[in-house]
Amino acid sequence: MAVILGGGRGTRLYPLTQRRSKPAVPLAGKYRLVDIPISNCINSGLRKIYVLSQFQSASLNRHVSRTYRFDFFSSGFVEILAAEQTETNIEWYQGTADAVRKQLHHFLSRKPDGILILSGDQLYAMDFREIIAAHRASKADITVAATPVLRGQASSYGLLRTDSFDVVTGFVEKPRDPRVLDELALPPATLRSRGIPEDRSYLASMGIYVFNPDVLVRVLEDKGQLDFGKEIIPAAIEGNRVHSFFYDGYWEDIGTIRTFFAANLDLASKRPPLDLFSEKSPIFTRPRFLPGSSMQNVQFDQTIICDGCRIEEASISRSIIGIRSIVGSGCRISETIMMGADHYGPPDDEARGLIPIGVGAGSIVERAIIDKNARIGEGVTIRSIEGRPDSDGDGFFVRDGIVIVPKDGVIPPGTVI
Repeated sequence: MAVILGGGRGTRLYPLTQRRSKPAVPLAGKYRLVDIPISNCINSGLRKIYVLSQFQSASLNRHVSRTYRFDFFSSGFVEILAAEQTETNIEWYQGTADAVRKQLHHFLSRKPDGILILSGDQLYAMDFREIIAAHRASKADITVAATPVLRGQASSYGLLRTDSFDVVTGFVEKPRDPRVLDELALPPATLRSRGIPEDRSYLASMGIYVFNPDVLVRVLEDKGQLDFGKEIIPAAIEGNRVHSFFYDGYWEDIGTIRTFFAANLDLASKRPPLDLFSEKSPIFTRPRFLPGSSMQNVQFDQTIICDGCRIEEASISRSIIGIRSIVGSGCRISETIMMGADHYGPPDDEARGLIPIGVGAGSIVERAIIDKNARIGEGVTIRSIEGRPDSDGDGFFVRDGIVIVPKDGVIPPGTVI
């Protein structure tokens, strides 16, 4: 059984999480973040999947219910479990472990022989059958997936200390002390044996865990321990057999606007780190039955164009153009994520004095995120400036130096940002 943690308020991804939960944030023009772990599960033969969520759950519920429907003759399901008040508890989820604790009775009623716990805001492709097989072969109580990272990245993750048999002997959450980092560095011989460059000498937890059900029940007994990385795993090392599972493929934690922006643009690069065209491991999402995109006299470079777009006489480079995007003539768009639209809007918008959905003619957009249903007038200029402080403007936000036009945002004609 798989349990996907939907995360908290997603404050570091604001304003993309202003009106939706973090797993429901659009990705690569047509997917949602939650499609990644769910697709990995389906591609790995796991068909019993719970998604835990509590903030802004409506769009996530709608997406999951419309997308993941297994046939009547299958026992598979993808089910949202939102935080709820009960006779024994009236509080919201207080952390990742607390979320699992509060819904544990649902999981145990299915009598699983193992529980795979995943994060809902990561970008990667993994065959979970491999970590499950390694968990069973080692007779571990808990298995933690881990990936090698650079010293400069190490303080952003929980770091594992392991012995030569991959048994976890120590776990430190986001260490800052240089002396602690020195102690956690993998020995050069270990790096050589795995073919890892010596500069990637730290083993970071990926937030992916396999638990034996009885062990999960036991480690969650202390209600004061609220988080897996900060409390549950470090405490479990003392009395349980905790193993690490080594993973050296592409993996990105989508925790901030900067990482979200970079990961999306990487998918549009000449050699993307994640293969969206894989027939072996497809990414599933909601089918929308949109027409093919219509383009007239358009120049593209390193750009993903999704279904149902209408673009004319524009120049677009290193960008994501999401479903139903409308781009007017003479536009120049570069290093931009357009999330597209939920609808095309009434055809009489202009007659009623409204700015149509999409990017108006003659606009220039560079290094920006345009959320769904945004209306950008003609002759608008949007340029992000590296190092620009975070701020909230009139119809836009700046985060990590990137200009973001929020969902349903309106930018009047001629505006310069």
